[in-house]
Amino acid sequence: MSKGKLTGADVAQHNSRESCWVIVHGKAYDVTEFLPEHPGGQKIILKYAGKDATEEFDPIHPPDTLDKYLDSSKHLGAVDMATVEVEEKAHDPEEAARQERIKNMPPLAACYNLMDFETVARSVMKNTAWAYYSSGADDEITMRENHSAFHKIWFRPRILVDVENVDFTTTMLGTPVSIPFYVTATALGKLGNPEGEVVLTRAAHDHNVVQMIPTLASCSFDEIVDAKRGDQVQWLQLYVNKDRAITQRIIEHAEKRGCKGLFITVDAPQLGRREKDMRSKFSDAGSSVQASDGDSVDRSQGAARAISSFIDPSLSWKDIPWFQSVTKMPIVLKGVQCVEDVLRAVEMGVQGVVLSNHGGRQLEFARSAVEVLAEVMPVLRARGWENKIEIYIDGGIRRATDMLKALCLGAKGVGIGRPFLYAMSSYGQAGVDRAMQLLKDEMEMNMRLIGATKISELNSSMVDVRGLTGGHNGVVPQDTLSLRAYDPLQAPRFNEKAKL
Repeated sequence: MSKGKLTGADVAQHNSRESCWVIVHGKAYDVTEFLPEHPGGQKIILKYAGKDATEEFDPIHPPDTLDKYLDSSKHLGAVDMATVEVEEKAHDPEEAARQERIKNMPPLAACYNLMDFETVARSVMKNTAWAYYSSGADDEITMRENHSAFHKIWFRPRILVDVENVDFTTTMLGTPVSIPFYVTATALGKLGNPEGEVVLTRAAHDHNVVQMIPTLASCSFDEIVDAKRGDQVQWLQLYVNKDRAITQRIIEHAEKRGCKGLFITVDAPQLGRREKDMRSKFSDAGSSVQASDGDSVDRSQGAARAISSFIDPSLSWKDIPWFQSVTKMPIVLKGVQCVEDVLRAVEMGVQGVVLSNHGGRQLEFARSAVEVLAEVMPVLRARGWENKIEIYIDGGIRRATDMLKALCLGAKGVGIGRPFLYAMSSYGQAGVDRAMQLLKDEMEMNMRLIGATKISELNSSMVDVRGLTGGHNGVVPQDTLSLRAYDPLQAPRFNEKAKL
């Protein structure tokens, strides 16, 4: 040992399933007994047995993970990193090309809308990170429909309205906000930016919007809460753990730390197949581990599956009273997809629902949130229930006009996730700041053009939804997989002589 520290050689000896040590942030840990329990499978840990695993560990795990899940007796102490052998990385032409693209990125000022950030991110993000953020379920038809559904709604603007002063402030779950959107929960922020979700926290503060803290964040929950400033409001997105005691601790801690809303994800009893993510393999090639290896987790299923094995598929309506008994936070069900379940949510006494199909990442051919919204609100109004519950939507919102359409139909606000990840991945906090400001600028312009000076003036008479509510009869979404999977039929060729 060197000055009381472990050396690289000390750690390197423990490089097998029988004795597995890893280095994370300059400290050694004995993870031998944890191998079978690792949600991402044993093989990815064994790849770094006896080595420094920090680079692989950071984007996927909150920094307090080892303190939480590894007994203190397995914390072996500091390592003299000067003695740790640094593996020379093989030249990766793909990574070299990415670095060149980063050098030639367009200036931030060249991004005029949220889709611009996605275009840049696609070129500058690592393939594994891009695949995780951008992937949808199966043929990604639902993911594309989430955005294209807004194109079926047209405005019916009012003219000759004095719109010199426009105010689009509102409240969401009682919190005053500058504009009716919130930063919805998205996992693994550090895949796109080394600072992770705290970048979104700071931007949300600067623009006076609410941030929803994800269960599967790269930063720890406390890091994200510690990053807030003043009386900034945050909500908690919750994937319900099979162990209800763990779930209760998470809820109680969030409430103690000041969270003002509990958003329970109800559309993910099992994670959907995000094949783009799966194809990226997320870790080393050949990461699918056979049962003979003692590892039942198939990493080839992608990042999402690897980090979500704790989610409880038995969650049901009968659990709602329990949640109501353990918290005073407003409870919102995130991932509601039909009128019947909205009505039941009202009857159960929850404070809100998010109409959402999980960004098109769960059930393929789940209808877009805005289409469900157009069906839900007339039913609530007919019952006189429209003020009994707050309705939010997320998925596919890329323009202030999308937001306006949702508000006209009766939504209290909208959640936006991926665009802020892309802005953060490309340009850091400055990117997120610009993305939010672009939405505000668009909102001011379009409020004027539609003839409304405040949110309360937006109503269903300002939109024509006939193209949306006619159902999907005769409308066949394009299946882009087929473009590569099938050969087009050939026409007769004029240069061929007829065969006798």
